[in-house]
This record gives sequence, C-alpha cells and structure tokens, in this order.
Amino acid sequence: MNLTSKTYRSSRLRIVLSLTGAIMLGACASAPPPTASLQAARQAISEADRAEAGRYASAELGEARTKLTSANNAVAEKKMTMAERLAEESRAEAELASAKTANVKAVAVNDEMKRSTSTLIEEMQRNSGENQ
Repeated sequence: MNLTSKTYRSSRLRIVLSLTGAIMLGACASAPPPTASLQAARQAISEADRAEAGRYASAELGEARTKLTSANNAVAEKKMTMAERLAEESRAEAELASAKTANVKAVAVNDEMKRSTSTLIEEMQRNSGENQ
C-alpha cells in the first residue's frame, strides 16, 4: 500500500466522521418539544387532583407539579431531552400520588366494612340468644 492510498483513506475517513458528527449534532439540536409527554404529565396531575391526592399524597403531587414546571422550563431553554425526562418523571409522580390516594381510600372502605360486619355479627348473636 503506498502513501497516497493511505492519505486518501485517512482524509476520506475524516470527512465521513465529520459529516456523521454534524448530522448527529443537527439531529439533537432540532429535537421537537415533548408535547405528548408534557400533556400526559398534565393529565396525570389533573386526575390526581380529582382523586384528592392533595389530601392523601401531597408530597408526591407537589413533586409532580415541580417536575412539570422544570420540564416546561427545559423546553423554553431548548433542552428537549431533559424536558422529556422531567415530563415522564412528573407523570410517574402524579400516577404514584393517585395510586397512594386510591390505596388510602380502599383501606378506609375495608376498615368500615370490617366494622359493619362486626356489628352485624354482634346483632345476630344477640338476636339468636333472645330466641332461645
């Protein structure tokens, strides 16, 4: 292999690598805002509000709101990858708040049913004792 061939390959490789790098940078810079993720986070927060998560899981709901605000700020700063991640984290926090709220409510209903069942059992035992 002669020197001219090596030089040609070397310069060709540099050109290919340069073009590849430029294309990748251009792709990163032109990433669209994560509108779907932001909307999903807003929707999850809205659902958590309707479920009264502010009362039962206020820390998680507050964190969801904070991360959504940070995601919106990242969009304004053209940091779309960060915005996407924060929006997804916001949605997850809101869903966690909803799940915790549903759990607290389910436990309360279960406890009430246990009390009602105990009361009915006591009534039945009292009534069966009077009939004898």
